[in-house]
Amino acid sequence: MERISSCMKQRINLLIAFSVVALIVLSTVQYYLVKTTYDYKVAQFHTEIKNEIAQISNNYSDIDSVLVAKKEALYKSLSENYLQGKNSKIDIKNSILKNEFSALLTQKIQRKFERELPNLKIDFAIVLNKYILYKNAKKADTIFSEKPFISNKLYGNLASLNNAFLVRNYVGTTNGTFENQDYKLLTEDSMYVSVIDWEMIILRRMTFILILSLLSILTLITLFVIAIKALIKQKKVSDVKTDFINNITHELKTPLATLGISTKILEQKNIRDNDENFNMIVNTISRQNNRLQNLIDQVMANSLAENEIELQKEKIETEDFLLSIVNDFKITFPKINLKTDFQTQKTILVLDKFHLTTAFLNVLENAVKYGSKTITIKTRIVENQFSISIEDDGIGIEKNKQSLLFDKFYRVQQGNLHNTKGLGLGLYYVNQIVKAHQGSVKVVSDLGKGTEFTILLKV
Repeated sequence: MERISSCMKQRINLLIAFSVVALIVLSTVQYYLVKTTYDYKVAQFHTEIKNEIAQISNNYSDIDSVLVAKKEALYKSLSENYLQGKNSKIDIKNSILKNEFSALLTQKIQRKFERELPNLKIDFAIVLNKYILYKNAKKADTIFSEKPFISNKLYGNLASLNNAFLVRNYVGTTNGTFENQDYKLLTEDSMYVSVIDWEMIILRRMTFILILSLLSILTLITLFVIAIKALIKQKKVSDVKTDFINNITHELKTPLATLGISTKILEQKNIRDNDENFNMIVNTISRQNNRLQNLIDQVMANSLAENEIELQKEKIETEDFLLSIVNDFKITFPKINLKTDFQTQKTILVLDKFHLTTAFLNVLENAVKYGSKTITIKTRIVENQFSISIEDDGIGIEKNKQSLLFDKFYRVQQGNLHNTKGLGLGLYYVNQIVKAHQGSVKVVSDLGKGTEFTILLKV
C-alpha cells in the first residue's frame, strides 16, 4: 500500500509540475501575442500620424513664405561667407541653429497641428542632419552631417527625441553663383513628433484584445487552480483510503479480542460449572458478536462517510448500559484500572445502543492508546442533562490541538504515540453520534495531566 501511495504521490507531483509548465508556456504565448499586437498597433498609429501630417503639408516651408525666404537668405549668406573663408564650419552650424525665426516658425507649425488635428496633442522638433556645399558641382564640402540629435533642433518644442518618432525627412537644394563660381547647397532636415498620451490611445484601441487576453489568463489560472485542488483532493482521498485499509483491523480488533478472551475463559471448568459466570461470558460473546457483525456491515455500507447516521433508538436503563460496556472493556484490557462513579440510578434514556457503544469504546480505547492506566467513568445530572464523564491519566492534549480533536481524520501526534493504529475517525465518530442524539461533547485537558471527555445527553 505504501508503494501505491508513493506512486500516486509521484504521479500527482508530475501532473502538478506539467500543469505549471503548461500554464507558464500558455501565459508566455499569450504575452507574446499581446506584445505583437501592441507593436503592430504602435506601428499602425505612427503610419496614421505620418499620413495625416503629410496631408497637412508637403513641406513645412509653405506655412510662411516670408520666413522661408529669410531662411534661404541666411543659408545663402552663410554659404558665400564660407566660400570666402569668412566663416568656419562651426560658425555655420551655430548660426543655423540660433536663427532668429525659430520661435515664430515653431508657433505657426504648432497652430497648424492644433487646427488640422484637433483630437491629438502633438509636440514636434525639426532637426538639421546635413549641410553640404558643392563647389562647381564637382567638389563636395560636408560642412555638417550628423545623426538626428535634439541638440541640432531648428524649430519645435520637443525637449528630447526619446519618445518621438520620425515623420519625414525634408531635403532642400539651392543653386547659386558667387564670383563666377557655381555652387549647390544640399540640406536635410528631419521632423520628429511625439503624441501626448499615445500609450493610452494605443491601449484604448486594444481594449477588446486586452480584455480577451485577461479573461483567457484568468480562465487558465482558474482551471489550473481547480485542477490542482482536484489533484490534491484526490491525493487526500487516496491517502485516507490507504490509511483506512491499513488500519481497518484496528476497528475490528476490540470485539475480536474480547471474543477470543471470552472463549478462553469458557474453556475453564470452574466457569462452566458456575451458571452465573457462564451466562455472563455467553452474553459478552453474544454482544461482541453482534457488534462485530454491525461493524462489518457499517464498513460495507460506507457509513463512516458523509452519509447521515440512521439511529435505531430504544428505551435503555443508562447505568446498566454503561456497566455492560465497562465489563466488556475490562475483559479486553485487564491491565487497565477502570473505575465507575455513578451518581445517578436507573436513568431511562432513548438511545441507539450500537452507535453509542461504539462511541464510548472509542473514547475508552483512545485513552488507552495515549498512555492511560486508570480511567474513571462518572455519571450525574447537570441542568436537566445526563452527564457522562470519562477521565483518564494519559499524556493529555495540548491546548492548541484540542479544537481539532473532533475533525475527521485528525490524529493527535505527541511523542512516539502517533504511531498507534487508527483512522482518525474515532472522536469524529463520537461527536457525530452524540450530535445525532441532540447532545454535546466537550474535552478538558492539560499536557501531562490527563484528559476528561464529557458527554451530555438530553434526559
